[in-house]
Amino acid sequence: MTTTWDPAAAGVLRLPSGRLVRGRGLRRPLPEGPAPAFALYLLGREPSAVAWESRWIHWPDFRLPSDRTAASEALREAWERAGTERVEIACGGGYGRTGTALACLAVLDGMPGREAVAHVRRHYSPRAVETPWQRRFVHRFPA
Repeated sequence: MTTTWDPAAAGVLRLPSGRLVRGRGLRRPLPEGPAPAFALYLLGREPSAVAWESRWIHWPDFRLPSDRTAASEALREAWERAGTERVEIACGGGYGRTGTALACLAVLDGMPGREAVAHVRRHYSPRAVETPWQRRFVHRFPA
């Protein structure tokens, strides 16, 4: 299996290490292209079943994850798997929670938190990381 996605494709973020992660909003149709091998869903309720391996983190809209330890473990798993697999991070709209998680992956990739938020806004979406507490979560995220 090829482990790369087209970084020019909408929603695919290239981390500093070269890892590629697709971010998306679940309220929109599944984008064209290969399916992920692993997905991390950040929602206030359990998501519908998908044909690939996935993990759900309870993370209400505009808020922070209910269990920050579980979220940190899941984000670390997504980052590790992105080294060899297609990984997708998604929430309802694809901006706040997804952008926050993508910025945390950039922190795991060695980028300081403040730079990680700017990187995700520049290369994924200017709307990423919607709230001050989401931004603070990234700045304090353990690498």
